[in-house]
Amino acid sequence: MIRLLPDMPSGVLGFEAVDEVEEEDYRDVLVPAIERAIDKFGKVRMVYLLGPEFEEYEDDAMKADLKLGLSHPASFERIAIVTNVGWAKPAIRALSLIMPGHARTFRVAQLDEAKAWAAEGFTPAE
Repeated sequence: MIRLLPDMPSGVLGFEAVDEVEEEDYRDVLVPAIERAIDKFGKVRMVYLLGPEFEEYEDDAMKADLKLGLSHPASFERIAIVTNVGWAKPAIRALSLIMPGHARTFRVAQLDEAKAWAAEGFTPAE
């Protein structure tokens, strides 16, 4: 499941992966929120928490993730991945080579720092 994170800075979306992440989570939660942010701000700033309750991505969810990135390749301005899993940092490093924008990993204990980094330099359009 993907749920919205509360208490996010202005202009920043926050999501938390809990238990198993499925394709429906992208369709029903993530994609609509991202598309609203693109419509409102033109770019997406996001914090994505893979915390202690996260278990795994199902294959269809991984395909939905790839599809989302390919359908909005220039729309992601800052993505903070917050997790203690070891594979995240090299994966984000590889992803940042093919995607414009900035991506950075943070440890779960650094969630507040991740939120601040994602919001850094945000100015709402007038």
